[in-house]
Amino acid sequence: MTHSPTIQSFKQFRDVVYSFRLSRIIFTALDLDLFNQMGNRAWTIAQLSKRVQTSQRGLEILCRSLASAGLMGKTTAGFRVSRFAKTYLQKNSKEFRGDYLTLMHRQWEEWSRLTEVVTSGIPVDHEEPETPEYRRSFTWAMHHRSLEPAKQVAQQISLKSARSFLDLGGGPGTYALAFLQKNPHLQASVMDRPAALEVAGILAKELSMESRLSLHSGNFIENKIPEKYDIVWYSNVLHIYSPSENRKIFKKIKQALNPGGRLLIQDTFLQDPQGLRPLETNLFAVTMLLYTETGNTYSLQDVRAWLHKAGLNRTRIRRMKQGTGDWDGQILEARKPSAS
Repeated sequence: MTHSPTIQSFKQFRDVVYSFRLSRIIFTALDLDLFNQMGNRAWTIAQLSKRVQTSQRGLEILCRSLASAGLMGKTTAGFRVSRFAKTYLQKNSKEFRGDYLTLMHRQWEEWSRLTEVVTSGIPVDHEEPETPEYRRSFTWAMHHRSLEPAKQVAQQISLKSARSFLDLGGGPGTYALAFLQKNPHLQASVMDRPAALEVAGILAKELSMESRLSLHSGNFIENKIPEKYDIVWYSNVLHIYSPSENRKIFKKIKQALNPGGRLLIQDTFLQDPQGLRPLETNLFAVTMLLYTETGNTYSLQDVRAWLHKAGLNRTRIRRMKQGTGDWDGQILEARKPSAS
């Protein structure tokens, strides 16, 4: 989450505006495939510049900045990749976050079109049909993003009384699989687009969970949600849709829940009456402006009102331990009334 202070001085203004510098330095290192080219050894600038075909002056300044940021170390033998960079930025690591790096890298260029999007109100890629290749890559990126939060959330939310679980719009099923690992009695499903479910199927097979994870292809705005569930998990989906679309989805979720069943919503919520805090929630609304037709971020108060109107009552906030979960560690829970 971005924790930028309220701008109250020109120095703060300058620091915020110039915060792009480190991002651009990191993306240039990725452009040069620097972390992979360096491997596990130490390099002098002369050796490394010959390896990656750069000027020595430019590379020395770049590596010095990367070392200042903790992505490299510097010794008398030269520069070497840091432990963090080896873990997440090198392709031979099991924890490599390649598709997520690709997503962030692409967004660097697309965010430069923000003025155009604010003026027109039209997303950056509105004329480009989504390909299965893009959806698969995006789904892998979401898996990379959710790996740690999913494990943390599954450890903190009890599903002892639940037997059936739906990860609605769950893409790779990262959360569904984390809940399955924590709850041996649970059966889970993921509903999403076919290309996304391909990734979920691969991950389920890797974890030997194929028999416990069902995959449902479909558009849940247009189609009925199949089967009945004790739990519906709605994580990072709310912000993709408009208020009217979410209200429509909540009504479908109510029909898909067993009596007394729970809807768990994980998202980034506006917390104050004016809709100005937290900053990260409003920054993410800009992301939705860039990439969706109707997406936005919403206040807890508004979302609770939509849930009650859909017949999902007894809403409450579940707070994760500090520093765990996604966003600010808040999950909004609502229940379908129990049968008489």
